[in-house]
Amino acid sequence: MQYRIEGMDCASCVGKIETALARMPGVSDVKLNFATEKLAFTLAPDGATQFSDVEKTIKRLGFGISAITDESIAANSDNQSATEQQRWWQSRKGKQVVGLGLLMGVAYALSLLFPDYGMWAFAVAVIVGVFPFARKAFALAMTGTPFSIEMLMSVAALGALIIGEPEEAAAVVFLFSVGELLESVAADRARAGIRALASLVPKNAILLDAQGGQRDVPAASLQVNDMVLVRPGDKVSADGVIVQGNSSLDDSPITGESIPVAKTVGDDVFAGSINMEGALQVRVEKTAADNTIARIIELVEQAQASKAPTARFIEKFSRYYTPAVMAIAALVIIIPPLAMDGEWATWLYRGLALLLIACPCALVLSTPAAIASGLAVGARRGLLIKGGSALEIIGRVNTIAFDKTGTLTEGKPRVTDVVAFTQEQIIKERMDSQGEDAILALFASVESASSHPLAKAIIDHAKAANILIPVASKAYATAGKAVHATVAERALAIGSPVYAANETSITPKQNTQIEALQNEGKTVSVLFDEQSREVLGLVALRDELRDDAQEGIAQLKAMGVRAIMLTGDNRLTAQALASHLDIEWKAELLPEDKLRLLNEMKDKAKIAMIGDGINDAPALATADVGIAMGGGTDVAIETADVALLKSHVTDVAHLVALSRATLSNIHQNVIFALGLKGIFLITTVLGITGLWIAVLADTGATVLVTLNALRLLRFKGAPSLDDQKE
Repeated sequence: MQYRIEGMDCASCVGKIETALARMPGVSDVKLNFATEKLAFTLAPDGATQFSDVEKTIKRLGFGISAITDESIAANSDNQSATEQQRWWQSRKGKQVVGLGLLMGVAYALSLLFPDYGMWAFAVAVIVGVFPFARKAFALAMTGTPFSIEMLMSVAALGALIIGEPEEAAAVVFLFSVGELLESVAADRARAGIRALASLVPKNAILLDAQGGQRDVPAASLQVNDMVLVRPGDKVSADGVIVQGNSSLDDSPITGESIPVAKTVGDDVFAGSINMEGALQVRVEKTAADNTIARIIELVEQAQASKAPTARFIEKFSRYYTPAVMAIAALVIIIPPLAMDGEWATWLYRGLALLLIACPCALVLSTPAAIASGLAVGARRGLLIKGGSALEIIGRVNTIAFDKTGTLTEGKPRVTDVVAFTQEQIIKERMDSQGEDAILALFASVESASSHPLAKAIIDHAKAANILIPVASKAYATAGKAVHATVAERALAIGSPVYAANETSITPKQNTQIEALQNEGKTVSVLFDEQSREVLGLVALRDELRDDAQEGIAQLKAMGVRAIMLTGDNRLTAQALASHLDIEWKAELLPEDKLRLLNEMKDKAKIAMIGDGINDAPALATADVGIAMGGGTDVAIETADVALLKSHVTDVAHLVALSRATLSNIHQNVIFALGLKGIFLITTVLGITGLWIAVLADTGATVLVTLNALRLLRFKGAPSLDDQKE
């Protein structure tokens, strides 16, 4: 079952609800996401607890709850703009602060006009103001959270009232209410990132019927194979394929890429993209619940729900921290009067102030607030990070391994040379076109069953030359080594020069030809007959480096991160590309070789592996952090710990910089939280500060931590090389 929870101001609210539900019989797998306000749990069908019992428990704790259904999602989407326009004073907590402020103003006026009754006026203000917090504190204590901030504040306020400090007690309640309101406003701002993602998809679509008629329908109602019209200036209403028209589309909502992309019939389009020019007819490929933005939102929500290592440590620390500070408060109240003949009222007052300082809200919030902001700004820049753990580790990575094809290069190789070898004439500078065409036809035939980018390039080149491709049979692949097929009753294979050298006898002249092509940075594939062991010919392909590859590697080096290229390509091609990029390299690697090298490097450093998200899956899984390149594709979104939706090499440096900024923000937050409490702990014991200052120490630290985390939303990316030189 899934519910939406309202009224959570900080991460400690999550712990209160989870603790309460965990104590209920039959409730298990409780998962509550502070950032998205979503609660999921499993309820035993034959247990004593019913769904209504869960709802009542959460309402008693002072939180709102509503079931998540398709209708509620649609209603929430429709009411989103109205909710975003709501001012702080229109919220429940805003009204409470305004009302309490007016009540205190009246009490202060009465104390001036009628001094004898001023104390009673403040007492009424305290009782009215503290009642909702005391009721919530009692409910929390009954459900397993006795040391809540509500309990501590209620005890402190009522204690101050009892010892004759009604003005101070009223100030405590008012300041605490203001702090709760500020936390609520800050938390809502932190959640705005996901709402902004959801708002990218238009609410309506223009549906085309079989007769060409048009009608407006909700975008959420579109089904697979529906036809929709996307006019110039409109947002695409669903993931689909263009069946008519051509235009330039702004994909920045999905990939973060600001340059419009030209698309025509047969090209994929994403929900939320903006049609810049011509009208398009699009066939819907995915429903609203499964489109690219919906899946990105789901992954961001899951990432925010997962706890980073620092957050898990702080949660464990806070379990001991709060009782420890409460024990100190008790000792402060008891020991001075008994051992040093101190006044009970004075030390009771100081002990009550310490109770307020004991709340760990700011400390518990220090990490998730920064992580949530980091994940949100990453998603906005096309850096889809799947969890706080991945975001933390990236900043500590000191070695990044790059796959070559599709990562440092465009992943779109093209055929540059076709060479045919015959028994009569091993090699010539120019062969007749008929011999080259025959070899190219055999290459395309053998590769026809392969999905490798090099195979696709060879087949496309043959089709472009209008060459008839023979039908192949018994096709299969030797992983990482060769592809095999039977063509015209001949068992043929295509492999790298290294593999071919082990299976055939490559002559010195053929080797010279191969090395000459490899020295030009080209990848060479060799075609040979497996029965006669005769080399029939070769094809050379070149995959150009990405435009930003050199800048991206240089940025990483300037940041102190070692970059290394791991490729299955030949040494000469790898060396040519690596020298251009000024990067370390290892070549002629089989998949198991990459895994071995990564494991060796992991023993000495934190390693990130960057690949295209398809054939690099084992290496991505082995590294401390797996990063997939991918232009908004399903594979990039599903594979690895991070997906770089823009497929820019420079985004790797931005990713490292974002992680380091997030880690720095977490450290600042922890210092703020513990530092403020430490200072006021000492000043309170010495009698320098009182109750209302203690409230500021708690709520002020929480608000400060949240606002500091929100600074990450202004992250501009890694500094350019020119900035680093300056």
